[in-house]
Amino acid sequence: MLGLPSPPIEEEHIQKDLARNIEMAKKIFSDSSDMVYRDIQVAQDQKAFLFYIEGIVDSQEIESQMLKPFIIGYVENEDKKSIDTPQNSRVSLLQASKGTTWGDVITAVINASVVLLMEGSNEAQIFNVRGGVRRSVEEPQTESVIRGPKEGFTETIRVNTALIRFKIKTPKLKMVSFVIGEETKTDVVLSYIDGLADPKQIRDVTKRLKDIKIDGILESGYIEELIEDHPYSPFPQMQYSERPDTVAAQLLEGSFAILVDGTPFVLIGPVSLWQLMQASEDYYERFFISNFVRFLRYIFVLIAIFLPGLYIAVLTYHQDMLPSTLLLSVAAAREAIPFPLLVEALMMEVAFEALREAGIRLPKTVGQAVSILGALVIGQAAVEARIVSAPMVIIVSLTGIASFTIPRFNLAITVRLLRFPLMIMAGTLGLFGIVITTMWILVHLSQLTSFGIPYLSGISPYYKKDQKDIFVRAPWWRMIHRPQEMAKDNNQRMKEEINGTPKPEKGW
Repeated sequence: MLGLPSPPIEEEHIQKDLARNIEMAKKIFSDSSDMVYRDIQVAQDQKAFLFYIEGIVDSQEIESQMLKPFIIGYVENEDKKSIDTPQNSRVSLLQASKGTTWGDVITAVINASVVLLMEGSNEAQIFNVRGGVRRSVEEPQTESVIRGPKEGFTETIRVNTALIRFKIKTPKLKMVSFVIGEETKTDVVLSYIDGLADPKQIRDVTKRLKDIKIDGILESGYIEELIEDHPYSPFPQMQYSERPDTVAAQLLEGSFAILVDGTPFVLIGPVSLWQLMQASEDYYERFFISNFVRFLRYIFVLIAIFLPGLYIAVLTYHQDMLPSTLLLSVAAAREAIPFPLLVEALMMEVAFEALREAGIRLPKTVGQAVSILGALVIGQAAVEARIVSAPMVIIVSLTGIASFTIPRFNLAITVRLLRFPLMIMAGTLGLFGIVITTMWILVHLSQLTSFGIPYLSGISPYYKKDQKDIFVRAPWWRMIHRPQEMAKDNNQRMKEEINGTPKPEKGW
């Protein structure tokens, strides 16, 4: 008769026999050169065994708060044959817990805890001493601003949650923990403000996070792609940021944030297209300055999308739309160019994208020089060799500069991608092709959602109150309401009594 299969190691219980427990621990973590094992004498007839992973724990805290108290306690209590708990030996670590199975021990060790096994006890003492060398709080590299906080998220999730807590000091700020990844066991935190965030959205995103079954999560981009509404859309449906003030601002509007251990980029959702066009600095400068910058931003976004296509369409099919002088000038510049206008534009755009990618991947000291010199040398040489025309170099350069005005990198990439089908349709059907492609983009945007919220919320569907923070930013004393689709149960951000232009006291 065959016996029943033995349970997995994770389900096996810890025994009172210390020697057997030590053998099991070394078997589980075999071939791991970063494991540290330490035998300890805690009483006259009692031994203990301590083990942890070196490099991810605070070694100094282990020495001062565990090993030293054990040694002192043993010397002062030599007459005792045994002790009941480590606290009898003056261990003063606050974050302490117990585990009864080897699954508890494995989870604790890989999450930067120290495990203590004692003779005669079938429970493991677990102490959280997470440490190791991690990057300190620094200024964000991808979202630099002239005016605003200079601190940015790090790769340590508890540092990141603390940075948000410093901004929002209320018990309504919730931090719900998840562990995702069969092998990486990555800590993930869902953050939101109770009473502002839509409960249906929180339940929805919680379910999506729990449904993720994958071997590992190394960056928040994994989660973004696994939980977004429309994974085949080129438009980003979540915002990411490494600025605590940006995340705090979105939480105060009823959004939620997803923090992932090991990356400084925090996901924010739901988002609208207008939100991705806004920068933190818009709210730190006076409103008319912010409105001027936003106006330039929207103008240059249109240039980044449509300028190459319009240039191709007009010169290929609609030359009569240009003034005669300008048409003769452009025709003279293109007289000896051997390629059609569409091929010329595609060659220059691909070359510009390659130079931009090379500048990003190379070291900073080399990347900027390669990008600038490459663009100058290649552009000048191509014009002199009559491979491309000078007006095309100007068009491509202006388009590239315009794309840099988009504050969110993921939206800027989308604009760069949409430029190519617009150019192809313009070279094939002229302005009619641009109109068709533009209508397709608008129809797609009108159908797009981010966690159930329309992507064009505020415009489609139209909300009058939301117009104070879409294309323009109203003064702060006028923005008394949150976005209509976000905090539905608590839409008012400011008291009505202070709604009005601030005025100095009489007699000033």
